[in-house]
Amino acid sequence: MDVTPIPCLKDNFAYLIRKAGSDAALVVDPSEAEPVVRALTGARLRLTGILNTHHHFDHVGGNEELVRRYGKLPVYGHVSDRGRIPEQTEFLEHGAEFSASGIAFRVLHIPGHTLGAIAYIAEGCVFTGDTLFAAGCGRLFEGTPAMMYESLNVKLAALPEDTRVFFGHEYTESNLKFAAHVEPSNAAVSERAGRVAELRKSGQWTTPSTLGEEKATNPFMRCESEEIRRNMASRLSGESDPATVLGAVRAAKDSF
Repeated sequence: MDVTPIPCLKDNFAYLIRKAGSDAALVVDPSEAEPVVRALTGARLRLTGILNTHHHFDHVGGNEELVRRYGKLPVYGHVSDRGRIPEQTEFLEHGAEFSASGIAFRVLHIPGHTLGAIAYIAEGCVFTGDTLFAAGCGRLFEGTPAMMYESLNVKLAALPEDTRVFFGHEYTESNLKFAAHVEPSNAAVSERAGRVAELRKSGQWTTPSTLGEEKATNPFMRCESEEIRRNMASRLSGESDPATVLGAVRAAKDSF
């Protein structure tokens, strides 16, 4: 399976997915149509479907134009996003399995950022939208800390550590600065920050990461770290459960 990141808007990623050797391509989270059209045209690919991780406009803004240009397409999203994802035709539940363009997908419902957020798993890759970023997670616009904790640390964390994580925004440098702030003795964070700085300096993107990297450096997947708990003490009351710690870390990140 080939995955091609497509930069959109200010810092969004859409992704083209295709079976190696096929000219049939799917797009994940097309925030705008034109960059997707250019990528398809340049690679001589035909669009055969749209996979949306959630309903926010910067992930679905290109749906209508792509359907207009390429004709009726299957448009996938969570069942609870009915009426919120433009042109949606497929309404997915947690654990759903489907095939599109010769690729088999499995769906995880991962609420927290939004109530209808989902991840698409295929061939050692996971597309996480704004739930799991490199070294971060999305703001809790609709969900709760408990929801986000389960989404990250139960559902996504159960995937193999070498799973490649394709996320929705290029926030990695700033996320790692915050990770170093809340867990300064984590050598994996400082080492990763150095690598990321070199990538960005040379104009390269930081997508994808791996699930193993996230477990080692992402503070939202490290809620049992004693150092993080100590640094969040002013926001916690005594022996707080990991979901409460995640909520405290998210609140600290919101004002960082």
